[in-house]
Amino acid sequence: MKKTAFTTLIMILFISASLPAQTVANDDYIKAMTTSNAAQRVKFLKEYLAKYAGKGTQYENFVYATLCVQNYAGKTARETIEYGEKALALGGLDDLTKCRVLITVSGIFSQRGQNLEKAKNYASQVIQIAKASKNNNSPDATPEQWNKFIGAGYFTHGQALEKSKYLKEAVDSYINSYNILKDVQIANSLKKVGKSLYDIRFYKDAEKAFEIPVSVLKDFASYAFYAKTLYKNKKKEEALKYFKLAYGKQRSGEMAFYVGIILADKTKSNPSVSQEAIRYLLEASFLSAANSKKAMELAESIFFTSDRNTKYNQNVKALQKKSKKLENLTKTFNKKFGEKDEEDLSDAELKEMDNMLDEIEAEEKAIQKLKAEQKIVLENFNKLIEETKQRLGIR
Repeated sequence: MKKTAFTTLIMILFISASLPAQTVANDDYIKAMTTSNAAQRVKFLKEYLAKYAGKGTQYENFVYATLCVQNYAGKTARETIEYGEKALALGGLDDLTKCRVLITVSGIFSQRGQNLEKAKNYASQVIQIAKASKNNNSPDATPEQWNKFIGAGYFTHGQALEKSKYLKEAVDSYINSYNILKDVQIANSLKKVGKSLYDIRFYKDAEKAFEIPVSVLKDFASYAFYAKTLYKNKKKEEALKYFKLAYGKQRSGEMAFYVGIILADKTKSNPSVSQEAIRYLLEASFLSAANSKKAMELAESIFFTSDRNTKYNQNVKALQKKSKKLENLTKTFNKKFGEKDEEDLSDAELKEMDNMLDEIEAEEKAIQKLKAEQKIVLENFNKLIEETKQRLGIR
Protein backbone atom coordinates (compact mmCIF):
# COMPACT_ATOMS: atom_id res chain seq x y z
CA MET A 1 0.00 0.00 0.00
CA LYS A 2 2.80 2.39 0.88
CA LYS A 3 4.63 1.47 -2.34
CA THR A 4 1.58 2.30 -4.45
CA ALA A 5 1.10 5.63 -2.70
CA PHE A 6 4.77 6.46 -3.21
CA THR A 7 4.57 5.68 -6.99
CA THR A 8 1.45 7.81 -7.36
CA LEU A 9 3.17 10.65 -5.58
CA ILE A 10 6.13 10.45 -7.99
CA MET A 11 3.77 10.57 -10.97
CA ILE A 12 1.95 13.60 -9.60
CA LEU A 13 5.23 15.38 -8.97
CA PHE A 14 6.51 14.49 -12.48
CA ILE A 15 3.37 15.77 -14.18
CA SER A 16 3.37 18.92 -12.09
CA ALA A 17 7.00 19.56 -13.00
CA SER A 18 6.45 18.97 -16.74
CA LEU A 19 3.41 21.22 -17.07
CA PRO A 20 5.34 24.52 -16.85
CA ALA A 21 7.88 23.23 -19.39
CA GLN A 22 5.09 22.18 -21.75
CA THR A 23 3.43 25.56 -21.37
CA VAL A 24 6.67 27.35 -22.21
CA ALA A 25 7.15 25.14 -25.28
CA ASN A 26 3.59 25.87 -26.40
CA ASP A 27 4.17 29.59 -25.94
CA ASP A 28 7.32 29.38 -28.06
CA TYR A 29 5.38 27.56 -30.79
CA ILE A 30 2.56 30.14 -30.74
CA LYS A 31 5.12 32.95 -30.83
CA ALA A 32 6.71 31.43 -33.94
CA MET A 33 3.46 30.73 -35.78
CA THR A 34 1.89 34.13 -35.10
CA THR A 35 4.76 36.23 -36.38
CA SER A 36 4.03 37.80 -39.77
CA ASN A 37 7.69 37.75 -40.85
CA ALA A 38 8.44 34.45 -42.65
CA ALA A 39 12.18 34.56 -41.99
CA GLN A 40 11.56 35.30 -38.31
CA ARG A 41 9.07 32.41 -38.11
CA VAL A 42 11.66 29.98 -39.45
CA LYS A 43 14.22 31.31 -36.96
CA PHE A 44 11.81 30.80 -34.04
CA LEU A 45 10.84 27.30 -35.20
CA LYS A 46 14.48 26.23 -35.45
CA GLU A 47 15.10 27.63 -31.97
CA TYR A 48 12.11 25.61 -30.79
CA LEU A 49 13.72 22.42 -32.09
CA ALA A 50 17.05 23.32 -30.55
CA LYS A 51 15.31 23.50 -27.14
CA TYR A 52 12.67 20.81 -27.30
CA ALA A 53 13.43 18.26 -30.06
CA GLY A 54 12.88 14.73 -28.80
CA LYS A 55 11.32 15.86 -25.51
CA GLY A 56 7.75 14.95 -26.39
CA THR A 57 6.34 18.45 -26.66
CA GLN A 58 2.86 18.87 -28.06
CA TYR A 59 3.74 20.67 -31.30
CA GLU A 60 7.07 19.18 -32.30
CA ASN A 61 5.41 17.33 -35.20
CA PHE A 62 3.86 20.57 -36.52
CA VAL A 63 7.16 22.41 -36.21
CA TYR A 64 8.82 19.81 -38.43
CA ALA A 65 5.84 19.90 -40.82
CA THR A 66 5.96 23.70 -41.11
CA LEU A 67 9.71 23.74 -41.77
CA CYS A 68 9.18 21.04 -44.39
CA VAL A 69 6.53 22.85 -46.43
CA GLN A 70 7.69 26.46 -46.00
CA ASN A 71 10.19 27.92 -48.46
CA TYR A 72 12.98 30.06 -47.09
CA ALA A 73 16.44 31.20 -48.10
CA GLY A 74 19.19 28.61 -47.88
CA LYS A 75 16.86 25.66 -47.42
CA THR A 76 18.16 22.44 -48.99
CA ALA A 77 16.27 19.48 -50.40
CA ARG A 78 17.90 17.29 -47.78
CA GLU A 79 16.58 19.49 -44.97
CA THR A 80 13.08 19.43 -46.49
CA ILE A 81 13.10 15.64 -46.59
CA GLU A 82 14.44 15.32 -43.03
CA TYR A 83 11.84 17.72 -41.62
CA GLY A 84 9.05 15.98 -43.51
CA GLU A 85 10.08 12.47 -42.53
CA LYS A 86 10.34 13.44 -38.86
CA ALA A 87 6.90 15.07 -38.96
CA LEU A 88 5.39 11.93 -40.50
CA ALA A 89 7.19 9.65 -38.05
CA LEU A 90 5.88 11.58 -35.02
CA GLY A 91 2.32 11.36 -36.42
CA GLY A 92 -0.65 13.25 -35.04
CA LEU A 93 -0.87 15.67 -37.98
CA ASP A 94 -4.24 16.76 -39.25
CA ASP A 95 -5.13 15.54 -42.77
CA LEU A 96 -4.46 18.89 -44.43
CA THR A 97 -0.99 19.28 -42.94
CA LYS A 98 -0.15 15.65 -43.60
CA CYS A 99 -1.11 16.00 -47.26
CA ARG A 100 1.14 19.04 -47.61
CA VAL A 101 4.09 17.21 -46.12
CA LEU A 102 3.50 14.07 -48.19
CA ILE A 103 3.23 16.06 -51.44
CA THR A 104 6.38 18.04 -50.67
CA VAL A 105 8.56 15.05 -49.79
CA SER A 106 7.20 12.87 -52.62
CA GLY A 107 7.96 15.61 -55.16
CA ILE A 108 11.55 16.03 -53.98
CA PHE A 109 12.18 12.27 -54.00
CA SER A 110 10.96 12.12 -57.61
CA GLN A 111 12.98 15.15 -58.71
CA ARG A 112 16.12 13.60 -57.24
CA GLY A 113 15.29 10.10 -58.51
CA GLN A 114 15.57 8.69 -54.99
CA ASN A 115 13.27 6.52 -52.85
CA LEU A 116 10.82 6.28 -55.74
CA GLU A 117 8.74 3.56 -54.13
CA LYS A 118 8.31 5.77 -51.10
CA ALA A 119 7.52 8.72 -53.40
CA LYS A 120 4.74 6.69 -55.07
CA ASN A 121 3.43 5.56 -51.69
CA TYR A 122 3.34 9.12 -50.32
CA ALA A 123 1.53 10.37 -53.43
CA SER A 124 -1.01 7.55 -53.16
CA GLN A 125 -1.61 8.46 -49.52
CA VAL A 126 -2.38 12.04 -50.54
CA ILE A 127 -4.95 10.86 -53.09
CA GLN A 128 -6.60 8.54 -50.58
CA ILE A 129 -6.68 11.08 -47.73
CA ALA A 130 -7.94 13.91 -49.94
CA LYS A 131 -10.66 11.78 -51.53
CA ALA A 132 -11.88 10.56 -48.13
CA SER A 133 -11.78 14.08 -46.65
CA LYS A 134 -13.66 15.50 -49.62
CA ASN A 135 -16.35 12.80 -49.43
CA ASN A 136 -16.68 13.23 -45.65
CA ASN A 137 -16.91 17.04 -45.89
CA SER A 138 -13.83 17.47 -43.72
CA PRO A 139 -13.76 20.95 -42.08
CA ASP A 140 -9.98 21.24 -42.61
CA ALA A 141 -10.45 22.40 -46.19
CA THR A 142 -13.12 23.05 -48.83
CA PRO A 143 -14.08 20.38 -51.40
CA GLU A 144 -12.28 22.46 -54.02
CA GLN A 145 -9.08 22.47 -51.95
CA TRP A 146 -9.29 18.72 -51.42
CA ASN A 147 -9.79 18.34 -55.15
CA LYS A 148 -6.56 20.23 -55.75
CA PHE A 149 -4.76 17.87 -53.39
CA ILE A 150 -6.13 14.92 -55.35
CA GLY A 151 -4.81 16.49 -58.56
CA ALA A 152 -1.44 17.24 -56.96
CA GLY A 153 -1.29 13.68 -55.63
CA TYR A 154 -1.82 12.28 -59.10
CA PHE A 155 0.87 14.61 -60.47
CA THR A 156 3.52 13.60 -57.94
CA HIS A 157 2.49 9.97 -58.46
CA GLY A 158 3.06 10.45 -62.19
CA GLN A 159 6.48 11.98 -61.53
CA ALA A 160 7.53 9.00 -59.42
CA LEU A 161 6.24 6.56 -62.06
CA GLU A 162 8.04 8.45 -64.82
CA LYS A 163 11.35 8.39 -62.94
CA SER A 164 10.79 4.67 -62.27
CA LYS A 165 10.36 4.13 -66.05
CA TYR A 166 6.73 3.07 -65.66
CA LEU A 167 5.84 5.36 -68.54
CA LYS A 168 2.45 3.92 -69.49
CA GLU A 169 1.26 4.17 -65.89
CA ALA A 170 2.70 7.69 -65.61
CA VAL A 171 0.49 8.78 -68.52
CA ASP A 172 -2.65 7.70 -66.65
CA SER A 173 -1.62 9.57 -63.48
CA TYR A 174 -0.74 12.72 -65.40
CA ILE A 175 -4.05 12.62 -67.29
CA ASN A 176 -5.96 12.24 -64.01
CA SER A 177 -4.02 15.18 -62.63
CA TYR A 178 -4.62 17.40 -65.66
CA ASN A 179 -8.34 16.65 -65.70
CA ILE A 180 -8.50 18.15 -62.21
CA LEU A 181 -5.89 20.90 -62.20
CA LYS A 182 -5.81 21.97 -65.89
CA ASP A 183 -2.18 23.01 -65.42
CA VAL A 184 0.15 23.59 -68.40
CA GLN A 185 3.06 21.99 -66.50
CA ILE A 186 1.18 18.68 -66.58
CA ALA A 187 0.69 18.96 -70.34
CA ASN A 188 4.45 19.45 -70.69
CA SER A 189 5.07 16.36 -68.56
CA LEU A 190 2.73 14.36 -70.80
CA LYS A 191 4.59 15.62 -73.87
CA LYS A 192 7.91 14.48 -72.41
CA VAL A 193 6.57 11.02 -71.51
CA GLY A 194 4.85 10.76 -74.88
CA LYS A 195 8.12 11.38 -76.72
CA SER A 196 9.84 8.70 -74.61
CA LEU A 197 7.05 6.24 -75.43
CA TYR A 198 7.34 7.09 -79.14
CA ASP A 199 11.10 6.53 -79.06
CA ILE A 200 10.60 3.02 -77.68
CA ARG A 201 7.81 2.36 -80.23
CA PHE A 202 4.91 2.24 -77.79
CA TYR A 203 2.82 4.12 -80.33
CA LYS A 204 -0.65 3.56 -78.85
CA ASP A 205 0.45 4.77 -75.43
CA ALA A 206 2.32 7.69 -77.02
CA GLU A 207 -0.86 8.69 -78.87
CA LYS A 208 -2.74 8.73 -75.58
CA ALA A 209 -0.02 10.84 -73.96
CA PHE A 210 -0.12 13.51 -76.68
CA GLU A 211 -3.90 14.02 -76.72
CA ILE A 212 -3.74 16.71 -74.02
CA PRO A 213 -0.55 18.49 -75.20
CA VAL A 214 -1.91 19.01 -78.75
CA SER A 215 -5.04 20.66 -77.41
CA VAL A 216 -3.30 22.67 -74.67
CA LEU A 217 0.24 23.49 -75.82
CA LYS A 218 -0.47 23.57 -79.56
CA ASP A 219 3.26 23.70 -80.28
CA PHE A 220 5.29 22.16 -83.09
CA ALA A 221 6.64 19.21 -81.08
CA SER A 222 3.22 18.19 -79.76
CA TYR A 223 1.63 18.40 -83.20
CA ALA A 224 4.55 16.58 -84.87
CA PHE A 225 4.78 13.66 -82.44
CA TYR A 226 1.02 13.27 -82.16
CA ALA A 227 0.81 13.16 -85.96
CA LYS A 228 3.56 10.55 -86.16
CA THR A 229 1.93 8.35 -83.53
CA LEU A 230 -1.38 8.54 -85.40
CA TYR A 231 0.43 7.64 -88.63
CA LYS A 232 2.13 4.68 -86.96
CA ASN A 233 -1.27 3.60 -85.61
CA LYS A 234 -2.67 3.63 -89.19
CA LYS A 235 -4.84 6.72 -88.64
CA LYS A 236 -3.54 8.54 -91.70
CA GLU A 237 -6.44 10.89 -92.28
CA GLU A 238 -6.30 12.20 -88.71
CA ALA A 239 -2.49 12.27 -88.86
CA LEU A 240 -2.67 14.45 -92.01
CA LYS A 241 -4.46 17.19 -90.06
CA TYR A 242 -1.76 17.35 -87.38
CA PHE A 243 1.15 17.08 -89.84
CA LYS A 244 -0.26 20.17 -91.54
CA LEU A 245 -0.66 21.95 -88.19
CA ALA A 246 2.95 21.10 -87.31
CA TYR A 247 4.16 22.35 -90.70
CA GLY A 248 2.20 25.55 -90.13
CA LYS A 249 4.15 26.07 -86.91
CA GLN A 250 7.52 25.25 -88.40
CA ARG A 251 8.64 24.50 -91.97
CA SER A 252 9.97 21.03 -91.44
CA GLY A 253 11.03 18.81 -94.31
CA GLU A 254 9.95 15.75 -92.38
CA MET A 255 6.43 17.14 -91.85
CA ALA A 256 6.15 18.20 -95.51
CA PHE A 257 7.22 14.72 -96.62
CA TYR A 258 4.63 13.02 -94.41
CA VAL A 259 1.89 15.29 -95.79
CA GLY A 260 3.12 14.62 -99.32
CA ILE A 261 3.14 10.83 -99.07
CA ILE A 262 -0.30 10.73 -97.42
CA LEU A 263 -1.73 12.97 -100.16
CA ALA A 264 0.11 10.98 -102.83
CA ASP A 265 -1.70 7.86 -101.66
CA LYS A 266 -5.01 9.75 -101.77
CA THR A 267 -4.47 10.77 -105.40
CA LYS A 268 -5.20 7.18 -106.42
CA SER A 269 -8.85 7.64 -105.46
CA ASN A 270 -9.04 11.43 -105.51
CA PRO A 271 -6.97 13.06 -108.30
CA SER A 272 -8.06 16.54 -107.15
CA VAL A 273 -5.43 16.48 -104.36
CA SER A 274 -2.59 15.96 -106.85
CA GLN A 275 -1.48 19.60 -106.92
CA GLU A 276 -1.41 19.82 -103.13
CA ALA A 277 0.58 16.59 -102.91
CA ILE A 278 3.09 17.88 -105.46
CA ARG A 279 3.46 21.17 -103.56
CA TYR A 280 4.32 19.48 -100.26
CA LEU A 281 6.61 16.92 -101.90
CA LEU A 282 8.57 19.60 -103.75
CA GLU A 283 9.01 21.54 -100.52
CA ALA A 284 10.13 18.36 -98.78
CA SER A 285 12.67 17.77 -101.54
CA PHE A 286 14.39 21.03 -100.59
CA LEU A 287 13.86 20.93 -96.81
CA SER A 288 14.57 17.27 -96.00
CA ALA A 289 18.01 15.93 -96.82
CA ALA A 290 16.95 12.41 -95.83
CA ASN A 291 13.87 12.38 -98.08
CA SER A 292 14.95 14.78 -100.84
CA LYS A 293 15.41 12.27 -103.67
CA LYS A 294 12.34 10.22 -102.85
CA ALA A 295 10.17 13.33 -102.51
CA MET A 296 11.28 14.70 -105.89
CA GLU A 297 10.72 11.37 -107.63
CA LEU A 298 7.24 11.05 -106.13
CA ALA A 299 6.38 14.64 -107.11
CA GLU A 300 7.51 13.94 -110.69
CA SER A 301 5.50 10.71 -110.81
CA ILE A 302 2.29 12.44 -109.66
CA PHE A 303 2.83 15.42 -111.96
CA PHE A 304 3.48 13.42 -115.11
CA THR A 305 0.63 10.98 -114.47
CA SER A 306 -1.96 13.57 -113.37
CA ASP A 307 -5.06 14.05 -115.50
CA ARG A 308 -3.77 17.05 -117.41
CA ASN A 309 -0.42 15.40 -118.13
CA THR A 310 -1.48 11.82 -118.84
CA LYS A 311 -0.55 12.42 -122.49
CA TYR A 312 3.05 12.92 -121.41
CA ASN A 313 3.61 9.22 -120.76
CA GLN A 314 1.73 8.32 -123.92
CA ASN A 315 4.04 10.67 -125.81
CA VAL A 316 7.07 9.02 -124.25
CA LYS A 317 5.96 5.68 -125.64
CA ALA A 318 5.05 7.26 -128.98
CA LEU A 319 8.49 8.92 -129.16
CA GLN A 320 10.20 5.62 -128.49
CA LYS A 321 8.11 3.92 -131.17
CA LYS A 322 8.57 6.66 -133.77
CA SER A 323 12.29 6.98 -133.06
CA LYS A 324 12.67 3.26 -133.65
CA LYS A 325 10.64 3.49 -136.85
CA LEU A 326 12.71 6.46 -138.06
CA GLU A 327 15.89 4.54 -137.30
CA ASN A 328 14.68 1.56 -139.34
CA LEU A 329 13.50 3.76 -142.21
CA THR A 330 16.87 5.53 -142.29
CA LYS A 331 18.76 2.23 -142.29
CA THR A 332 16.60 0.87 -145.11
CA PHE A 333 16.98 4.07 -147.11
CA ASN A 334 20.77 4.12 -146.68
CA LYS A 335 21.06 0.47 -147.59
CA LYS A 336 18.94 0.87 -150.68
CA PHE A 337 19.89 4.30 -151.96
CA GLY A 338 22.80 5.52 -149.89
CA GLU A 339 25.54 4.75 -152.43
CA LYS A 340 23.54 5.36 -155.64
CA ASP A 341 23.22 8.49 -157.73
CA GLU A 342 19.76 9.59 -158.85
CA GLU A 343 20.65 9.36 -162.58
CA ASP A 344 21.38 5.70 -162.09
CA LEU A 345 17.91 4.99 -160.63
CA SER A 346 14.89 3.86 -162.61
CA ASP A 347 11.65 5.80 -162.46
CA ALA A 348 10.20 3.18 -160.12
CA GLU A 349 13.23 3.43 -157.83
CA LEU A 350 13.06 7.22 -157.87
CA LYS A 351 9.40 7.10 -156.88
CA GLU A 352 10.18 4.62 -154.08
CA MET A 353 13.02 6.83 -152.87
CA ASP A 354 10.76 9.92 -152.82
CA ASN A 355 8.11 7.99 -150.90
CA MET A 356 10.66 6.86 -148.33
CA LEU A 357 12.00 10.41 -147.95
CA ASP A 358 8.45 11.70 -147.45
CA GLU A 359 7.86 9.01 -144.81
CA ILE A 360 11.14 9.86 -143.06
CA GLU A 361 10.24 13.57 -143.11
CA ALA A 362 6.76 12.83 -141.70
CA GLU A 363 8.23 10.80 -138.85
CA GLU A 364 10.77 13.54 -138.09
CA LYS A 365 7.99 16.16 -137.96
CA ALA A 366 5.89 13.91 -135.73
CA ILE A 367 8.85 13.41 -133.41
CA GLN A 368 9.52 17.17 -133.25
CA LYS A 369 5.87 17.83 -132.43
CA LEU A 370 5.93 15.26 -129.63
CA LYS A 371 9.15 16.74 -128.26
CA ALA A 372 7.63 20.22 -128.31
CA GLU A 373 4.65 18.96 -126.31
CA GLN A 374 6.98 17.23 -123.86
CA LYS A 375 9.03 20.39 -123.53
CA ILE A 376 5.96 22.38 -122.46
CA VAL A 377 5.11 19.83 -119.77
CA LEU A 378 8.71 19.79 -118.54
CA GLU A 379 8.78 23.57 -118.47
CA ASN A 380 5.61 23.57 -116.39
CA PHE A 381 7.20 21.17 -113.90
CA ASN A 382 10.39 23.23 -113.76
CA LYS A 383 8.22 26.29 -113.18
CA LEU A 384 6.72 24.56 -110.13
CA ILE A 385 10.23 23.85 -108.86
CA GLU A 386 11.21 27.52 -109.24
CA GLU A 387 8.02 28.65 -107.49
CA THR A 388 8.84 26.25 -104.64
CA LYS A 389 12.34 27.67 -104.29
CA GLN A 390 11.00 31.23 -104.23
CA ARG A 391 8.39 30.28 -101.63
CA LEU A 392 11.10 28.78 -99.42
CA GLY A 393 13.54 31.62 -100.02
CA ILE A 394 16.05 29.36 -101.78
CA ARG A 395 18.28 30.88 -104.48
